[in-house]
Order: sequence, then C-alpha cells, then structure tokens
Amino acid sequence: MTIRALPPDELLTTTRSVRKRLDLTRPVDPALVRECLEVALQAPTGGNRQNWHWIVVTDPELREAIGDYYRRSFQVYYDSRSSAGALFQDDAARAATQRRVSASARYLGEHMGEAPVLVIGCIELPGGRLPEGNQAGLWGSLLPAAWSFMLAARARGLGTAWTTLHLAYESEIATLLGIPSEVRQGVLIPTAHYTGETFSPAPRQPLDEVLHLDRW
Repeated sequence: MTIRALPPDELLTTTRSVRKRLDLTRPVDPALVRECLEVALQAPTGGNRQNWHWIVVTDPELREAIGDYYRRSFQVYYDSRSSAGALFQDDAARAATQRRVSASARYLGEHMGEAPVLVIGCIELPGGRLPEGNQAGLWGSLLPAAWSFMLAARARGLGTAWTTLHLAYESEIATLLGIPSEVRQGVLIPTAHYTGETFSPAPRQPLDEVLHLDRW
C-alpha cells in the first residue's frame, strides 16, 4: 500500500470519523494495521511507561459479539438527552449538523460488528483500578497513540472512528477477549477501507469563541 503524501495540515484536518463510508465488505490487509500500530507506538506516554496494549479483532464471531454490545450501549445513548442529535436545538445551523452526525453514528451503531477490523486500545494498571479524581495523566498515555493510529490509517487509505460506548460493557468484552483484570480499555476503533475521496475539514466553532489569553 502506497502512503499518501498528504501535507501535515491536510492530514490533521481531513482525518474524520468515518461511519457510513466504511467499506464493510472489503478485507483489510493485517500488515496495514501493523504499520499503523507501529506509528502509534511513537506517540508520547507518561514517564515513557508504554503501558498500552492493542487488541486487533478480526474474528467474525468476536466482532459480531462486540457489535452487539455496542448496539445495546448506543441505543441507550441515542435515546438520551446527551446524544448528538439532541444537542444545540436552539441553533438551526448546528442542529442540522448534529442531525447528520446522529444519523451517521446510528448507522455505525447498527453495523459496528461488520467492520473488518476492530482495534481496542488498552492501558495496564496495577490491580486494574482506575485512580480517583482527575485521570488526564492516565489517559494521556494512551489517547495520543490512538489518534496517531487513526492518522496513519488515513494516510494508508483506511477509515476509522473514535468510539467509547462499548465501555458500558467493558467487563463483558474483557471476558469475551480474555483481557486480564489489570488491563483497562480506553477506545474502540472500527477500521476499514473507505468509499469516496471527499474528506474535508469539518465546521467548527470560531477559534476566538474558545480561545482565552492569560485568563478566562
């Protein structure tokens, strides 16, 4: 697979959450996934601990089972007031965008188990106990690597989406995959070739609405 020579800014601004455009029928070469994970392992990690683990799920029955857990969790989220489609209803422009995001997320919720590759990023902890209070330092040792995986995938013609709804069934999925008790899951990334080439920067709030200089 040829790596696309995307300028850094284009790579960063066009790596989108791919849901409806995941090609659920085309196999993914395991070597491509390995290449993306090799890139991911260059990400920063607190104290250089490198206490991450990566589970690459391709077995159809396991993917189907994970997809079923994800579907159940997504339905609870979808029916809640915090779902994407329920947000910003007082802003017509943003509400329209949210409805599109919601429809895309619903599609993935129904088809997660059909993605040819599911990548679960995990982190190893003493006793598997999450610390109380602010956990930014903990997850900061895993999430940059997961994002690096997604960027590397984009450069290799693969689409991905950042998801965490499976965590409502973290213990069930841990049992399903034989994940040790001292290892906690942080992110689930469906990975597949994508259809079309029209990825572009997404609409975002103006920087000045969220930028604070020296003080809030």
